[in-house]
Amino acid sequence: QVQLVESGGGLVQPGGSLRLSCAASGSIFSIHAMGWYRQAPGKERELVATITSIDTTNYADSVKGRFTISRDNAKNTVYLQMNSLKPEDTAVYFCYLDRVVVDGSIYDYWGQGTQVTVSS
Repeated sequence: QVQLVESGGGLVQPGGSLRLSCAASGSIFSIHAMGWYRQAPGKERELVATITSIDTTNYADSVKGRFTISRDNAKNTVYLQMNSLKPEDTAVYFCYLDRVVVDGSIYDYWGQGTQVTVSS
């Protein structure tokens, strides 16, 4: 029904930047909210940032002022601009789509995850 394709992860030095993208395709009528979560080794998955259909954003305290979430509704794509990256940002980043209307039904979706490694 709906496929998510994440891209943009990689290895970056501390202080560097990366931009993650997550594009959704399929019979999508609407998406309530889109977001990014991350999971570091040995830790639970945690919220990074979310953005609603009216562009209301929410950020984890640990990334405020460094990360920016945005979305392109026409492309069903969510972005995460990550600046001033720190080693503690190292994790697998997952995009999340909340309350996606597909053929009259509502679903939530997770991306496959993309690795972000911050290291010198």
